[in-house]
Amino acid sequence: MKSENIKITVNTAFVEEQSDPVENKYVYAYHISIANTGEKPAKLISRYWHITDELNEVQEVLGEGVVGVQPYLGPGESYSYTSGVVLKTSTGLMTGHYVMKAETGEKFKAPIPTFALVQPQAVH
Repeated sequence: MKSENIKITVNTAFVEEQSDPVENKYVYAYHISIANTGEKPAKLISRYWHITDELNEVQEVLGEGVVGVQPYLGPGESYSYTSGVVLKTSTGLMTGHYVMKAETGEKFKAPIPTFALVQPQAVH
């Protein structure tokens, strides 16, 4: 099993009703889909996030599974979830990886592509 057999796609949304620019609070939701395009199953064991705001302040998040589960992905299966992040600035970047475990017990990292957290009106 190799990391290229795990395809990760991300969509983001600014959550205006939970944000408060006066308080330097910018809330973003992100929806992630993880697909196993390989021929062998894998289980998502843990996640690592590296979050950078526009002041270059970094938040690192490391934990088991995603949203309280460690999804098992058979060949051709996918798992989707939505989570969120709070920034002190109006924009930021997120990147990271999932640690996956193949049925052989081998662990490998599936990289999460870097994505931007940007309010819709900020995109030209």
